[in-house]
Parts: sequence; structure tokens; C-alpha cells
Amino acid sequence: MRNILYDNEFGFDLPQDVQIQRILRVMDQELTEKQRDYLYAYYFDELRPSQIAQRHGVNRSTVMRTIRRAEARIRRHLIY
Repeated sequence: MRNILYDNEFGFDLPQDVQIQRILRVMDQELTEKQRDYLYAYYFDELRPSQIAQRHGVNRSTVMRTIRRAEARIRRHLIY
């Protein structure tokens, strides 16, 4: 039986709501509190990295590095 949620070129093609649920579950279970805070501020509150940095009293580069590491961690957990 063919898996209709699988696209040979791009892998699994899950509905958007399922994808969002999986990402939020990984964020809650696998990320540090700081990573989670920065990601929520960046993507959901739509704050700029400089605004997040000012709010948390850190450098902008620290915020960006933390966000990139969190994104990589999410990708690793979604692959498996």
C-alpha cells in the first residue's frame, strides 16, 4: 500500500497542522528554556534579534547563535 503522505522528492508531506504540532512538541520537550524563549520571541512574537537581546541582557550574536542551534536541534529530532 502506497503512503499518500510521502513524496519521493521531498520526503514526508504532512498536513501543516500536523507539522506545527510536531515542531511545538519538540520545542517543549527537547529545547532548553532559553532556546524556547528566544524561538517564541523570534517567530511568534516577531521580535528582531536586537530586541530579544535587549530584553534578556545579552548580545545580538548570542541570540542568533541560540536560535540557530535550537533550529538545528528541532530538525534533528524531526528527522527521526
